[in-house]
Amino acid sequence: MVMRIVGVVARFGLAAVWLISGWIKFSDPTQTVVAVRAYQLLPTDLVRPFAAVFPVLELLLGLLLLLGLAVRPAAVASAAALIVLIGAIVSAWSRGLSIDCGCFGGGGVADVDGRDYALEIARDIGFLALSVWLTVFPRTPAALGPRSRLSAEPQPVMAE
Repeated sequence: MVMRIVGVVARFGLAAVWLISGWIKFSDPTQTVVAVRAYQLLPTDLVRPFAAVFPVLELLLGLLLLLGLAVRPAAVASAAALIVLIGAIVSAWSRGLSIDCGCFGGGGVADVDGRDYALEIARDIGFLALSVWLTVFPRTPAALGPRSRLSAEPQPVMAE
């Protein structure tokens, strides 16, 4: 019973994170470009394409998790994206940049300090934990995908 509750909370919680974050970025593409540029990680020619594609990826991951379709692949992709985001925040912090991560809109040059970066990293590690949980335990109630749905009867384990 507890595993079912944790699974549902992880799935819907991570879906909400991706849907909210993706929608905010998708709705304000100019600010998303500013946020991506502030990290100073990508060549200038790749900033706009990345800023256009990443919110769509976030929305897709959120939708898959919300519906319970391809939960394990969505969780693995979520974990990969979160590791990249954590790495970008660590990189900005270690290079002495003072930027808002832009994770939930905004972004760009801002008055932040180590405490702000540490909180952003801790938050994203929490989201990463949800992704790992769903990678290991992808079957949850109310999922639409046949390999993501948790039924009352034990399911034989098949190679995916």
